Amino acid sequence: MKLQIAKVVSAEDIKQLAQAALKIWNEYYIQIITKEQIDYMVNKFQSAEAIADQIENQGYEYYLLKPEDAIAGYIGVKETPQDFLFLSKFYILKENRGKGYAREAMDFMTELCKQRGIKKIWLTVNRNNENSIKVYEKFGFHVIKTQVSDIGNGYVMDDFIMEKDIL
Repeated sequence: MKLQIAKVVSAEDIKQLAQAALKIWNEYYIQIITKEQIDYMVNKFQSAEAIADQIENQGYEYYLLKPEDAIAGYIGVKETPQDFLFLSKFYILKENRGKGYAREAMDFMTELCKQRGIKKIWLTVNRNNENSIKVYEKFGFHVIKTQVSDIGNGYVMDDFIMEKDIL
């Protein structure tokens, strides 16, 4: 069955996305950052309130990845003034990895870019997140620079910035 990619529009969608984010971040990022930093980042960037604010006030679009009725993961994107698409969030629940959902989501984003005349997709990824870096490289992304961003509370994001041309 083909993956359904559903735009997040309702308060219920946002609540489901925030619940998925909490689960994904705690199962995946614990190998890269501390539990305290995970809690801080989820609350700051992926709580229901933060997601609603990003959608309503900051120009973000979120999409739930649903192979059936359950959520397999989600993506969050934002158009930037340079005709780029910022891939802010791209997460798949552990039990759904390796099923081709990431490829379907990437194809969806590529098509979205083509429809909107967007020339590049860019993202940030933790420099220690080797698995995700390999996946992004497989999808045609390449590192263009490094970036360290202070996110408050004594935490920083130590990232690669990667981009992919849309032809």
